[in-house]
Amino acid sequence: MSDPSILRIHSFRDIILYISALLTDARYFVVLATLVILGDAALTQLIIRFVPYTEIDWETYMIQLGLYLDGERDYAFLQGPTGPLVYPAGHLYVHQVLHALTNKGVNVAVAQQVYGFLYLQSLALACAIYHQAGGIPNWVILLLPLSKRLHSIFVLRLFNDCWALVAAQAATLAFGAGWDFLGLAFYSAALSVKMSVLLYFPAILVILFKRRGVYKTVLSVLFVVAVQLFIGAPFLFHNPRSYLAYSFELTRAFFYKWTVNWRFVSEETFLSPGWARALLFGHLVTLFAFGWFKWCRQEGGVISVLSKGLRNPLQSPNPMISADYVTTVLFMSNLVGILFARSLHYQFYSWYAQQLPFIAWRTKYPIVVKILLLAAIEYAWNVYPSTSLSSGVLLAANSLLVIGVWFGYPEGVTAVHKAHKIE
Repeated sequence: MSDPSILRIHSFRDIILYISALLTDARYFVVLATLVILGDAALTQLIIRFVPYTEIDWETYMIQLGLYLDGERDYAFLQGPTGPLVYPAGHLYVHQVLHALTNKGVNVAVAQQVYGFLYLQSLALACAIYHQAGGIPNWVILLLPLSKRLHSIFVLRLFNDCWALVAAQAATLAFGAGWDFLGLAFYSAALSVKMSVLLYFPAILVILFKRRGVYKTVLSVLFVVAVQLFIGAPFLFHNPRSYLAYSFELTRAFFYKWTVNWRFVSEETFLSPGWARALLFGHLVTLFAFGWFKWCRQEGGVISVLSKGLRNPLQSPNPMISADYVTTVLFMSNLVGILFARSLHYQFYSWYAQQLPFIAWRTKYPIVVKILLLAAIEYAWNVYPSTSLSSGVLLAANSLLVIGVWFGYPEGVTAVHKAHKIE
């Protein structure tokens, strides 16, 4: 192929050459990403215009926000049609702005436009993350706008998961660039909206320990905690037990009828404490296995990393960590948590939908298998209500991705080529 940078479109062959360059040449990634975002912007507007909006949680968000604006500071009394407020205070502050923009939540059309713009931000951030990490053909980003469920979560359902997602994506991009403080700030913002972003925390600890050492890792954890205390201060001063019990309810049990995963087990088993403990055990063991056997191979193993870090708490065991490594470890930490989650509601698909193509390309599966796994996951999330079959397909596909990365590229494919040195 001739150099695509000097292509002149004079014939059909030139068009084919240019399309090929767009799909495969890394120099044209930004051009293709721009076209994808513009195309999805048009698609999103068509969805808003022609697909009916479905009320699920928006009304509850607005009623709870109204109680907060009226002066209520006890989380136990911030109730709505679908139940109590079960998100940290950042959720309220985000919806306070939306409350003002939408005439107290009445103007849903405006809310849909806000969420449409938010969706495009998430798509742009996903493209930026893929570009920063590298190791993926340009054409893979064409898969990002194809999720019917993800569009629905944003512009037809208006779930708060979307805000946590965008903040978590910004954090991923910042960590990948080596801007750890900015990454922590975005991560803290995401955590203040939805507790689900705790799934990234084990990977963040690995990244910070390797890149910053013990002392700065401890300071980073204290920073995240301090941000949460600051954001929740009005409620913590009023009734700390109530705020912590509702906003960070680690033992929360979801309804069996709404779950997308584990549908093939009985409701009695699904709701049992033993099942919850078994899933938690599987989650912790799998994370430990990746941390012990896979995420420290560059440095000679986890013992080497720990010994360097503990011998000198101010020393960085490995200041050379690539954006590919950072992204791969963060996304896998999230995926492992999703795999072992007792309940996944439909809006939870947003937690990892845009990460799935990246994860698939960190396996060594043939392209056709990668595409089939992505299609299987999308299928499972679009079956309503979920069935034993759809739930089994989801579990199998998620499991195969985890296994594929384990035997594929658990530290990324470009780790030794694109390292950021942190001074």
